[in-house]
Amino acid sequence: MPVLEGLWGPDIRMRDSGLGVGVEVGVCPDEAPRSPIWGPLRMPPVTCGGLSLALELPSLIRQLRTAWRARRGGPLGPERSQANTWVDTERQEVEEVKHDIEDRSAQLEADGRLNTGHAGVLLVERRGSYPLIDLRILKTNAQQGEVESGTRRKVKRLLSFQRYCHASRLLRGLVPHTPGSLHLLDDDYLGQAAHMLSKVGTWNFDIFLFDRLTNGNSLVTLMCHLFNVYGLIHHFQLDMVKLHRFLGMVQEDYHSQNPYHNAVHAADVTQAMYCYLKEPKVMTNTLAEQLSPLDVFLGLMAAAAHDVDHPGVNQPFLIKTRHHLASLYQNTSVLESHHWRSTVGMLRESGLLSHLPPDMSQDMEQQLGSLILATDISRQNEFLLTFREHLDNQDLDLQLASHRHFILQIALKCADVCNPCRVWELSRQWSERVCEEFYRQGDLERKFDLEISPLCNQQADSVPAIQIGFISYIVEPLFEEWHRFTEPSLLSRTMMGHLHKNKARWSRLRYAHTPSDMQTHPHAEEPEGRGREGEDIP
Repeated sequence: MPVLEGLWGPDIRMRDSGLGVGVEVGVCPDEAPRSPIWGPLRMPPVTCGGLSLALELPSLIRQLRTAWRARRGGPLGPERSQANTWVDTERQEVEEVKHDIEDRSAQLEADGRLNTGHAGVLLVERRGSYPLIDLRILKTNAQQGEVESGTRRKVKRLLSFQRYCHASRLLRGLVPHTPGSLHLLDDDYLGQAAHMLSKVGTWNFDIFLFDRLTNGNSLVTLMCHLFNVYGLIHHFQLDMVKLHRFLGMVQEDYHSQNPYHNAVHAADVTQAMYCYLKEPKVMTNTLAEQLSPLDVFLGLMAAAAHDVDHPGVNQPFLIKTRHHLASLYQNTSVLESHHWRSTVGMLRESGLLSHLPPDMSQDMEQQLGSLILATDISRQNEFLLTFREHLDNQDLDLQLASHRHFILQIALKCADVCNPCRVWELSRQWSERVCEEFYRQGDLERKFDLEISPLCNQQADSVPAIQIGFISYIVEPLFEEWHRFTEPSLLSRTMMGHLHKNKARWSRLRYAHTPSDMQTHPHAEEPEGRGREGEDIP
């Protein structure tokens, strides 16, 4: 159990900020106010419009006292004598909690354990601790219906997951004895979805279709399946209820209104990571066979949660709008740091790793952060140069834990930007989605008279132009080095083939069509056919 939760229970969270550390009441909307999860405070958090208002206890006490006096006619009102016992009891309980927290905070500060700079302690962000930019601004008429139906969709997803997890051997953490057998889906889903899961390691895997077949549960379904494939549930003795709770938190904390940074993107990156783990290294051994179970666990977890709670805008937008996350992380890896801290918060809230020794769980949290922070695109050259240097010197040794971790970082970076390496039908969809997200940010900046960020001006930046630049400066240099690392594998040759074809096609579209023509005729060119993995029909 983490240090902070061990002191105050799951309802009290420490939150770091630029001004220090404060105590705030956690949000648990699914629990009744009097349930044990609220701990000694015995009151739900104060909310306004669905957002938690984290009040410091002295301020909360003053507000309660003021409200009581106003309601009862002042401190000397006629009803005061009748309520003396109730007031004294409540005040005594609140004061006891206040002094208890103050004493423990002072003790921690005296021990020097509240400083985020000290090793072994990670102060996490509370899930949903900040509002998105402004949903009222970002909503369009089409999005309005989507937001209104969010609750209904959430309930439907939950019922769907309960159906295919009910009475499953996975619920008891058992590994199926029959090779290739699937114990995830019930009779309603054993058709195409189960067939797709059996081919999840192929590069032409259609994550959009899989998401539809799983009723929007692609990330949860895929992660449970891959954990089962690698025996991680048995190896780490994971509680399936806690695992389901954690994965459900992660999936729900991706915002479906984002065209690109949503749970489907997370599932796509996770599927790509699985493909890379299957890369052959040293004769017949795969990369995963040279990694430890912990490496595989962290690689899949980082892929699934690497963009969790993404607001749909980039770091420069957060900086120039003076968003509090930019101040919190001092304008450095702002989004990636938030993704990491949020993931650790969900790990602790779900208790997924609570049965492990504290030093082991803390080390896993730190390694998870190192992987997620590696996806910061501003650090691209740093990782690329290091990777190239290792390959030039031929000194990568997967027997070393540090080298295995570095390869996981590179694999995650490749998985995160692998869309141009997919077949054209999938690659084009992802390209249009990410550009749509860029254009929404540009519209928001234009609305508030802010300087429009690069690539976010729909009138000046076309989808083909954006994709050609992205491929030339980001994707190609990285995958050329990955191609060298795999010596090269069949998958690597397939990816490079798709990459070159897709770049050539975007080049033709850039000069053959205007942006309006592309929107009117998105299928102007018939997609190239494809056969089995690694084979393209000419």
